[in-house]
Amino acid sequence: MNSTAPALSRTATGHRQPRDRRKLADNVAGWSFAGPASLIILGFSLIPMVWALALSFTDSDLQSPGQNVGLANYRALIADPVFFQALRNTGLLVVLYIPASLIAGLLVAVLLNRKVRGIGFYRTCFLVPYIASATSAGLLMGYIFDRDFGLMNGLFVKLGLPMQGLLSSPSQAMYVLTLIFFWTRFGFAVVIYLAAIQEINKEILEAASIDGASRWTTFRHIIVPSVRPMTVFLTIWGVIDALQFFDLVMTTTKGGPANATVTIVYYIWQLAFTYFTAGYGAAVAYVLFVGTLVLIVGGFLIARRKGAMA
Repeated sequence: MNSTAPALSRTATGHRQPRDRRKLADNVAGWSFAGPASLIILGFSLIPMVWALALSFTDSDLQSPGQNVGLANYRALIADPVFFQALRNTGLLVVLYIPASLIAGLLVAVLLNRKVRGIGFYRTCFLVPYIASATSAGLLMGYIFDRDFGLMNGLFVKLGLPMQGLLSSPSQAMYVLTLIFFWTRFGFAVVIYLAAIQEINKEILEAASIDGASRWTTFRHIIVPSVRPMTVFLTIWGVIDALQFFDLVMTTTKGGPANATVTIVYYIWQLAFTYFTAGYGAAVAYVLFVGTLVLIVGGFLIARRKGAMA
């Protein structure tokens, strides 16, 4: 018995050592692939976030370190009318864009989920605005919706309608920008919904058809519940996308007229690189970050409570 025990111990030890070596080799190989990406993420996201947080407590202008002002930048937000104007404009964009993109995206996806000649071309047409450059789209739409020389006002004149201010009107500019944003972004919702619809069990749809269910009944009771997780995803994605709205403002209205199209991110850019109040701009950025985080977490919790997510 005594001679057998050491043999078993040596055998167990012999098996353990190669297993430990393999595990170590796997860890080394894994980190050799993941390590560079992790360093890039750390260098270009986490470190700037920490730096921006520290910056928000100073009066820095990006040219000098600035002095520590505590919570003065955050207190100044309460009395900043442009900040609240930017909040209203961004909120209006979110409220108008999210429902429109979800409804239009789902309806178009249902129409594109058919086997007809040239369906691939039609699907591509809805995706092109999403993958096109935002700068080129902004320049194109700036020309189309120009008050004096734009194609839209030219069409109004031919139809006998009065010319509109469009991007030059404080009361219309944000609505026009929302329409442009919808045109450039809702193709993403079409693609996601189309993929989700194609994953629905065909037997369920065939059974509904055999039972005499109308297209509306099938859409309401089968398609809509089946794509609910994608609806949650697109809602959260759309909120994040809308809260970061910047490029179309930059290439069309530049926040005008009279701050009618200033959004939160554009205002942050103005504060940092036009007015050189980087510390105050960082404070606005962190307010946006906290607000976005609250909306995302709240959306996930509501969706999980209602059973829209696993």
